[in-house]
Amino acid sequence: MHGAQPGLHTLSTVNIRIILLGKDKDRWLSEALGEFQKRLIPFCRLEILQLMDISIRQTGSSQQVIQKEGKKVLARLDEDDYVILLEERGEEKSSLEFSQFLTKLSDKKRIVFVIGGVYGTSEDLALRAQFKMSLSRMTFTHRLSRLILIEQIYRAMMISSGRSYHT
Repeated sequence: MHGAQPGLHTLSTVNIRIILLGKDKDRWLSEALGEFQKRLIPFCRLEILQLMDISIRQTGSSQQVIQKEGKKVLARLDEDDYVILLEERGEEKSSLEFSQFLTKLSDKKRIVFVIGGVYGTSEDLALRAQFKMSLSRMTFTHRLSRLILIEQIYRAMMISSGRSYHT
């Protein structure tokens, strides 16, 4: 891409999937996610896979919800996916570090970000993840985390292509 920074190659061949649990209940959130999806079209292949969350009324306990949701997510992963689990105790990255991180992963078949449900994620899912990442030391709702993540992916693409959005 024109204007790319030295040492950074284009991420346009990167295949990214975001797996999340639960519906977007707010129109503004769906519209914002859609806007960033459109903006990302020239830079990467992005798929958002929205899975139905499990109701605690069906299971009776948050631990059972976590286990069932974990199995649901694991069933949607391919063996060679590079899985990044968003969790509060994960590693934090600046936007520049995140862009460089994605650039280093650009040779992977698919990078999959997983945003767990309201009760968290299963140990099996945590073990499957190659990397655990935190968006911030602050706590965000899992729905708002979707928007923050997709905006940061877009920002990373702008950085890698030498565009000025990130400044």
